[in-house]
Amino acid sequence: MPLDQLKAASNKAIGTKQVLKAIESEEASLVFVAQDADAQMIMSLKRSCEKHSIKFVVVSSKTQLGQACGIDVGAASAAILRA
Repeated sequence: MPLDQLKAASNKAIGTKQVLKAIESEEASLVFVAQDADAQMIMSLKRSCEKHSIKFVVVSSKTQLGQACGIDVGAASAAILRA
């Protein structure tokens, strides 16, 4: 399951600004976005991932994504960074 990869990752970006920065600098290897996040933000991240050929995974909720990142609040997006 992809969220298990995120939980195990030692190097990750959490939050839309950090994730977009990682995508644009091609540091992201896998991007996660919460289904209950803002639709326009989801589309923006998806377009950026397609442009840079980065895999894009949608998860069910911000709460679930935040938990997978090891934080106590929800997260709209996160990314696993290249080593």
